[in-house]
Amino acid sequence: MLKEFREFALRGNMVDLAIGIIIGAAFSGLVNSIVNDLIMPIVGRVTGGIDFSNMFIQLAGDPQPTLAAAREAGATIAYGNFLTLLINFLIVAWILFLIVKGMNTMKRKQEAAPVPAAEPEDVKLLKEIRDLLATQK
Repeated sequence: MLKEFREFALRGNMVDLAIGIIIGAAFSGLVNSIVNDLIMPIVGRVTGGIDFSNMFIQLAGDPQPTLAAAREAGATIAYGNFLTLLINFLIVAWILFLIVKGMNTMKRKQEAAPVPAAEPEDVKLLKEIRDLLATQK
């Protein structure tokens, strides 16, 4: 059973999957930074300084000024956080779309490229003979 598991774990697909997960986690951090540090401040500026991360609807307890305090007070809908995550998702989906589109374009170009026909062996020999005869003159 251990041998079977080792074969399964060391298959090329499993290693590729592990690498994809690691790169995906790093990519997720990058996208979060892009959204939180670059895009959301611009969106906040355009919308008049609205801070999406602190947008919520408090369903229970006394009204609170911050999302963290509202969550401690009771049930709270953090729709600003949802909007930020939605923007994250859209950015990731767009980037993945561009990557897949680029890969498909490269694949089509590769498939469309003419495959050079292999030269028959007798033609190669005749060319060698021709070249040898030309050098002996």
